[in-house]
Amino acid sequence: MAKIIISCAVTGAIHTPTMSDALPVTPEEIADQSVAAAEAGAAVIHLHARNPQTGEPTGDPDVFARFLPSIRQRTDAVINITTGGAPSMTVEERLMGALRFAPEMCSLNMGSMNFGLFPAAGRFSNWKHPWEQPYLANSDDFIFRNTFRDIAYILETLGGAGTRFEHECYDVGHLYSVAHFLDRGLIRQPFFLQMIFGVLGGIGADPENLMFMKETADRLFGRESYKWSVLAAGRHQMPFVTHAALLGGHVRVGLEDSLFISKGRLAASNAEQVEKIVRILAEMGHEPATPAEAREMLDLKGGDRVDF
Repeated sequence: MAKIIISCAVTGAIHTPTMSDALPVTPEEIADQSVAAAEAGAAVIHLHARNPQTGEPTGDPDVFARFLPSIRQRTDAVINITTGGAPSMTVEERLMGALRFAPEMCSLNMGSMNFGLFPAAGRFSNWKHPWEQPYLANSDDFIFRNTFRDIAYILETLGGAGTRFEHECYDVGHLYSVAHFLDRGLIRQPFFLQMIFGVLGGIGADPENLMFMKETADRLFGRESYKWSVLAAGRHQMPFVTHAALLGGHVRVGLEDSLFISKGRLAASNAEQVEKIVRILAEMGHEPATPAEAREMLDLKGGDRVDF
């Protein structure tokens, strides 16, 4: 029975509070939903922070400090802190939390890209907060910056603290960026690839693209050099992660990636999405990896060596 690492991306920086009442915003909500997702079967919890009053994405480490210790005390899950922050943040703002807390894992976006959220701006009229509509609408002029210099800085700075990375690859060229940094000695094996589909500006959520990304990674790195996982945006979430599991990959779910649990029905929580993928995996003969098993597979430093 194969063990599958389930990651859960709890809140992110893409969806806004108007879109779903289930989206956690306050530190207490983020902590409670993270713990519930871990209890449901997620071995890795991927975390962003939000302004508790408005729900706006923030890189403020003092906000992270209001939920990270609670999650660590209440669960053994691997805590993965974003370095992506939000497309509107500077690189310095995006790194503040990870630099302060030296987690076991961080996300690391492997290339600059257009990141289009603007189609969602026209779907709502009664916004909870005034920042939401322009944040989404103005993303037609966002460039999500992740230069080679930025990536090298993150690898060198956080890698020195023993942090490993979820290398987020939104398109096939990002795999070649991973290969570049592997050649430079800034990435060590076994590394963890997160292949991302369906974001406007990245590779589309087509099954053929999933196969192409996996075949390209195998050709560049060899199958034994890396672990891989898949996430897909919106309605593509569950079909795509199911396809990835059939191919031997790990999976990521969570309200950062999709607000829905089925067609037309909003998810009640992150845990509901984790529970659904656990059921799907069980039908395939798979079990969720425990946090300890995920740490072994990903060669992580351990939860006792973080700064929170």
